[in-house]
Amino acid sequence: ILTYVVLPFVTPFLGLAPGVGPALGLAIGAVAIGANIWSIRRFWITKHPWRRPITVLHVLVIGFLVVLMASDLVELLG
Repeated sequence: ILTYVVLPFVTPFLGLAPGVGPALGLAIGAVAIGANIWSIRRFWITKHPWRRPITVLHVLVIGFLVVLMASDLVELLG
């Protein structure tokens, strides 16, 4: 619901309040990284046959999120 209903309508208004967008990006990024780590753990605990490819995918997503969070942090502090 957040992705398809709330964010498309709320994010244009975030441009009106400086610093809110990057702060929200940091919070969402942290939650997303936690969800990816939780998913990796579930795949490995259940010994799912696709656990290695899924782990690679999640690690790539986490790397992308770290880059985006660093960008948000630079914008917030700079």
